[in-house]
Amino acid sequence: MSIQHMIAIHGGAGTILEEKLTNEERDEYYEVLKKSLEVGYSCLDEGGTSIEAVSASISVLEDSILFNAGRGSVFNSKGLIEMDASIMNGKDLSAGAVSCLKNIKNPIYAAKAVMENCDHVLLCAEGAQVFSKENKLDLEPDEYFFSTKRWDQLVTARKKGQITLDHSESIGTVGAVAMDSKGDLAAGTSTGGLTNRVWGRCSDSSLIGSGNYANNKTCAVSCTGTGDTFIKGVSAYDLSALIEYQGLSLEDSSRLVLEKLKNNGGNGGLISISAKGELVLNYISKGMYRGYKKDKESFHMGIFSEMIEVK
Repeated sequence: MSIQHMIAIHGGAGTILEEKLTNEERDEYYEVLKKSLEVGYSCLDEGGTSIEAVSASISVLEDSILFNAGRGSVFNSKGLIEMDASIMNGKDLSAGAVSCLKNIKNPIYAAKAVMENCDHVLLCAEGAQVFSKENKLDLEPDEYFFSTKRWDQLVTARKKGQITLDHSESIGTVGAVAMDSKGDLAAGTSTGGLTNRVWGRCSDSSLIGSGNYANNKTCAVSCTGTGDTFIKGVSAYDLSALIEYQGLSLEDSSRLVLEKLKNNGGNGGLISISAKGELVLNYISKGMYRGYKKDKESFHMGIFSEMIEVK
C-alpha cells in the first residue's frame, strides 16, 4: 500500500485581529502560503524527501517580507537582524540548527547544512556565520533585510521600553512538517525572533525539542508563539512523548501541549503530522497563518478559524 505524502506549513500564530486585516492583505498572505505549499508538495510528488520538501517550503516563506523569518525578520535591541532556524529528520533523528545568524538569505538551509555537514547540532553567532559561508550559502546585504515597517516597530518598542513578541505583531515564526512517500517525517522552523529583544537571544526555533522535533516513531512538529514558554515546556518533544509513552492520538496530544502552554502563560500554536498520517494545525491564539496539502487533495489555507480550499 502506498503512503500518502503530505505537507503542512505555518507563518506564525498570535494576536491577529480579523477586523484589521484587509482583503488585499489576506490575499497577499494566501498567495505566499500557497506558493510555499506548491513548492514543498511538488518536491514530495516528484519523489523528494521530507527534508527537501520542508526546507524548500520554508525558504519561500523566508523570501517573503510578510513573515518574520529571513528577509522579513525583525530588529533586536541593537538594531540588528539575527536569525534562528532548525531542521530535524525523523528517520534517524539527525538535526541541525543555527542561532544569531546574520546576512544569510535562507537560515533554514544553514540549519540543513549543519545537519548534513557538521558533527554538532547547533551553531551560533560567528561560528554559524563562518560555517554558512564555508558551505557557500547565499548571502545578502543588510539592505535586503531592511523594511521601514520593521524599523518602525523597533522604534515604537524602544519608546515603550518593551520587547514586542512576534505573535503580537500579526507576524511570526515560520515552519513546515512533511511526510514523504517512504513514510519519513521531517520538521523545520525559522524565525527572526522578537522586536527589541536582547542582543544574542536564542529562540525556541533554534532548539530541538522546544520549537521543533521529528521522529518517525511518533510525529513531526513545528511550533510558533511565545518562544520562551515553548523552551520552558520543551513543547515539541512533549508532543512526541505523549504519543510515544501514553499512546495518545495526535489531536489529543496537541490539545494537552497547548493547554500546558496556556497554563504557563504562553500563547501560540503548532502544526504536526504523526507517523500514522494524522494531521493537526492547532492554536490557542486569535489566529495562525497556516496551510496543508495532502495527496490528491486541494490546497487548504487559513488565518482564523475558517479554512479555504484552493485547487
